[in-house]
Amino acid sequence: MKAGTTLVLGGTGKTGRRVIERLRARHLPVRIGSRSGEPPFDWRHPNTWGPALRNVDAVYISYYPDLAVPGAADAIRLLGELAVTSGVSRLVLLSGRGEPEAQRCEQVVRESGAAWTILRCSWFCQNFSESYLLDPLLAGEVALPAGNVGEPFVDADDIADVAVAALTGKRHEGLLYELTGSTLWTFAEAVAEIARATRRSICYVELSIDEYVAALEAAQLPQEFVALITYLFTEVLDGRNACLTDGVSRALGRPPRGFAEYVRETAASGVWNVRAEAGALR
Repeated sequence: MKAGTTLVLGGTGKTGRRVIERLRARHLPVRIGSRSGEPPFDWRHPNTWGPALRNVDAVYISYYPDLAVPGAADAIRLLGELAVTSGVSRLVLLSGRGEPEAQRCEQVVRESGAAWTILRCSWFCQNFSESYLLDPLLAGEVALPAGNVGEPFVDADDIADVAVAALTGKRHEGLLYELTGSTLWTFAEAVAEIARATRRSICYVELSIDEYVAALEAAQLPQEFVALITYLFTEVLDGRNACLTDGVSRALGRPPRGFAEYVRETAASGVWNVRAEAGALR
């Protein structure tokens, strides 16, 4: 396939950053789709979309904050129409497992008129090291409204590898890849694995959803974030996704990276080390 410019939306996020690194390593032209990009891209301001799409052949779509939020499908539809009008031939959508709203967005991409690939992903391993679960881990206590339900955490590096394959090769056109890790883990088991790897005392506390919402609100987090996290823990993490898929192996011809492997490598990086100078709890 002829190498054209790829626009990576969410280019500074967990998956987008990795997609950009891989495209650049292959010396392929890439444009960062973010508010700090050049030109800037902002989901809240559709007037920024046209300039970002100019002279672009393929788009990696990572919607912020999540495809489950109201208005996401309308935004994806508008983006798809503008992309096709601008000459974009290929769309790769980052989606989520077990989210009816995300599946509506998937259908919008299918109907866009561009070649498409859907990446329907489970929870990211990197939520423990690059997102909202990092601070609780550093503090030594992770409290969540998640009980004895297994989740096949998927590594963002695997997602990025599949995304790049879909952005640069015709073999993946018209395919939906459901991407998971290789093993089911409860959140309590995942936290215990991190504690073992770091040789730290980290406890897991199961909360009711009401207790969790109260804690988020007490921390003065944006209501949009509170609503999204509440939805994910009450609707999505109910057992519907407690199964493994072969999406990574179908797309890449290799097995997915396991959560334990992610934990070992991440622990070695020192990201979960408690530093007194950072004011972390002892």
